[in-house]
Amino acid sequence: MHIGRTRFKKDIITEFMLPQRKDSRKVMIFCSGVPGSPHKDEVLDFWARKGYWTFFPRYRGTWESGGSFLAHSPHKDLLDVIDGLSSKEKFHDFWGGKNHQIKPKKIVIVGSSFGGPAAILASRDPRVDKVVCISPVVDWVAENKADPLDKLYTFLKDAYGGAYRIQKKDWNKLAQGRFYNPVQHLQELDGRKILILHAKDDEIVKAKPVIKFAQQTQSQLVLLNKGGHLSSSMLTLDRYYRKVISFLK
Repeated sequence: MHIGRTRFKKDIITEFMLPQRKDSRKVMIFCSGVPGSPHKDEVLDFWARKGYWTFFPRYRGTWESGGSFLAHSPHKDLLDVIDGLSSKEKFHDFWGGKNHQIKPKKIVIVGSSFGGPAAILASRDPRVDKVVCISPVVDWVAENKADPLDKLYTFLKDAYGGAYRIQKKDWNKLAQGRFYNPVQHLQELDGRKILILHAKDDEIVKAKPVIKFAQQTQSQLVLLNKGGHLSSSMLTLDRYYRKVISFLK
């Protein structure tokens, strides 16, 4: 299936796929982990075949998108994409040369790992119907204690270079716990909109803070005994697809 490419709010390069029925008004937005390769063709295609317009934006300051990474909370990039999809103006596919307009009736956000906070925080917007979080970070303070964020910052700089354009002062905001941190917004979250899939043996994002977060927000939690650090590709497997579809209905 053809993968389109567009831009929202001048900065945010976004890949997308059309559903088989072009009159569909269901949207699914994927927000990825960090670091990671900007490649979700299989998942985009799978959910497009299920009737969704699927979108995979690059956070500002990462990969092809403009701006500086973490200059502001990445969930705001998602809201900018939603603004673009809800606009009266059409968005342009640079590959196909066509213009498209959706005016979504249903918006689902799928966030994995680092993208989990983006999905969770964006769920506060009334335009977002549901979010599916896969091995999400829910508390950066807890993560910093387990595996100091300075190590990840150094790795990003050494291994990914210009793919992540970030200033150290912005990266340090994560460890302070007040920025891009779901546990700081417990009272603002509607757990009925949140499904979390996590594995007990995840060594990247520990399960204990996630279990506590799910209890505090009364979110739906699917806790696996094994699986390690899960990725959005699991949503193409029938047993998890059925769980997600049941939740979305």
